[in-house]
Amino acid sequence: MADNDARMLGERAARQLSNTTKTPPYWVGSTPRWLVQLLPWTPVEAGVYRVNRVINAGFAVECSPDDAAPLPVAMIDYADKPREYTLSSVTTTVEVHTRISDLFRTPYDQVKEQLAIAVERVKEKQEDELVNNGAYGLLNSVHDTMRVKPRGTAPTPDDLDELIARVWKEPAFFLAHPRAIAAFGRECTRRGVPPPTVTLFGTPMLTWRGIPLVPSDKLHVSGKKTDILLMRTGEKKRGVVGLFQPGIPGEVSPSLSIRFMGINNVGAAQYLISLYCSSAVLVEDAIGCLEGVEVDRYHDYPEPK
Repeated sequence: MADNDARMLGERAARQLSNTTKTPPYWVGSTPRWLVQLLPWTPVEAGVYRVNRVINAGFAVECSPDDAAPLPVAMIDYADKPREYTLSSVTTTVEVHTRISDLFRTPYDQVKEQLAIAVERVKEKQEDELVNNGAYGLLNSVHDTMRVKPRGTAPTPDDLDELIARVWKEPAFFLAHPRAIAAFGRECTRRGVPPPTVTLFGTPMLTWRGIPLVPSDKLHVSGKKTDILLMRTGEKKRGVVGLFQPGIPGEVSPSLSIRFMGINNVGAAQYLISLYCSSAVLVEDAIGCLEGVEVDRYHDYPEPK
């Protein structure tokens, strides 16, 4: 048997003449970034977006006034110091040695693959900032009157109903960590009210009262607690909008640019990646938050007889 093996071409030797099919590099941290896809994006000029609001004062109006009575005079005043949102930049640089990109360029362009992964990570950072940024992040933009505490520990149908009661004017979607959505699903199962699903972007998602629960890992779990957001979106609905500036130099997609910075003294080509963005809540009741729900509550069910 050994003599027969010695007379045949072995697998190891044969592979020296074969071509291996390779994949491009994949990054495990990539997510669908559904928040970015669901937000309406408003273009801005000069990187600044001003939100003008009307002062919530008394408004003189009457129904069928007496013919001899003077008509009421309505006064509509604007806020003296409207908030302005300045676009922030999510940026990084990538260096690829020219010797590497020249020699090892097939079947994949090394520069292209390096930039593709870098752009993916920049976009993940963008969505994280949209949720958590201290200046404009959605979690930090919720008005105190729009914050809800859970009745118990885990998120329940009652808790989400209370959140809907706060954001009742045409709510668009919930945003929650996948573990929070799973915890809510367990509470629904325990109560015998499994939530229906809807397909968005080709993916089935749970809904409650017809509103989809959109998963995002950008609502972080700290310890065993996290938050759930509910928002109304769009300028016409006085909701939440994303902000970007079109037409920036080196633009490869809206508000994202890649620019060649030159070759340094060690022969590495340098590229600058910049993404400019922000978000704005147009009125206080456009977004609400269910705070501090626990994601690790489980239930035992009796065995079927």
